[in-house]
Amino acid sequence: MSFDYDLFVIGGGSGGVRAARVAASGGASVGLAEESRYGGTCVIRGCVPKKLMVYASEYPSMVEDGRAYGWDISENGFDWDVFSGKLNAELDRLEGIYRKLLANSGVESFDQRATVADAHTVLLADGTKKTAKHILVATGGWPTVPEFPGSDLAITSNEIFHLEKLPESILIVGGGYIASEFAGIMNGLGVKTTQFYRGAQILRGFDEEARNTVADGMVEAGIDLQVETNVTAMVKDGDKIRVTDTKGNETLFDVVMYATGRAPNSKGLGLEELGVELGAKGEVKVDAYSQTKVPSIYAIGDVTDRVNLTPVAIREGMAFVETVFNGNPTSPDHDLIPTAIFTQPEMGTVGLSEEDAAKQEPIEVYATSFKPMQQSFAGRAAKVMMKLVVSKATRKVLGCHIVAPGAGEMIQLAGIAVKMGATKEDFDRTVAVHPTMTEELVTMKTPVRTT
Repeated sequence: MSFDYDLFVIGGGSGGVRAARVAASGGASVGLAEESRYGGTCVIRGCVPKKLMVYASEYPSMVEDGRAYGWDISENGFDWDVFSGKLNAELDRLEGIYRKLLANSGVESFDQRATVADAHTVLLADGTKKTAKHILVATGGWPTVPEFPGSDLAITSNEIFHLEKLPESILIVGGGYIASEFAGIMNGLGVKTTQFYRGAQILRGFDEEARNTVADGMVEAGIDLQVETNVTAMVKDGDKIRVTDTKGNETLFDVVMYATGRAPNSKGLGLEELGVELGAKGEVKVDAYSQTKVPSIYAIGDVTDRVNLTPVAIREGMAFVETVFNGNPTSPDHDLIPTAIFTQPEMGTVGLSEEDAAKQEPIEVYATSFKPMQQSFAGRAAKVMMKLVVSKATRKVLGCHIVAPGAGEMIQLAGIAVKMGATKEDFDRTVAVHPTMTEELVTMKTPVRTT
């Protein structure tokens, strides 16, 4: 049977674009459909614009520090319009690069929604049908807002980048990394920022000591962090939103942003009707090689709800091409993935938290907390934390956790050592680079705790 394409990809995000490009570069005929903007969550409404906003929000403290170092620096305030204009121009530029990469690879792109009609047929929004030997679903995820009275007044991380003006006050609801990152961003930009989280501490699932350090730093920076608190109702009050919380308080905010979860973008694609299994959240169920129950249909990235990170989606896309087009069955490696959380203070982590490691086996914990030289000289009290979780039996470093300026950059390099199976003694044998913050990772000689 002949097909229009060897591969048809639904979704023009990082994972789908990479899979399409690599397959096409290897000689496959490839089609791709994207109903929104190319680049997906990461480039258009996620990591890239968020990181640029993080940079923007860090300048006030840099100005303060500069004065402490003897620089005569004046601060005339933040111009949202100037920043927003440059941000949108940069996203347009990046989207253009994605489109060009696809075209240069020989991928045929369709700027419209696509659904799956049968195991080898894709139906485009204009009614056109395209057949393919293999179909790859890479439609990503989408932020969700729980239903409650007034929930329609909330925005999500999708809309935060497109505010017409910077609000004077904002409530951010959620305790994950997206909520916590945006609390730091808005606070840094001069917005009066409140964060509600229904649990006992933000960043659930991460190392407890690390998340406590982050939360303390956020509060110290001026964020009104209210844990064990949730919204019960919201109502419009003039040009503000009146929020009632679970403690009975009523507070007015200019903007309320919800970051309480994301759902896989699988609704209405026609997958279930074909026998593709979906999980409780709508995630596409796949095997170790990203294959669904329908042999010709595969899925990668956030729509599978495995590890929802851009570099992971890209690696899943590469593994898919290796498996299907290069005759080399490759399972994406989801073990020991380094992660950065761009909160303020920033956090980097790889491997097991102290809590999870202790459940698994006897461990030693090496940790230190101190004020970094640069900020300490400037009179700021932000604390840095470095931590290694070590197996007593094998001496392997099971987890590394850093809370510090530039923690994301640090954890990328520490992640290589942990992924290679480095032992505590390997760290000890490495000569310290002085004076740096990360030298502490190789100078901690005595465990602070053993379990």
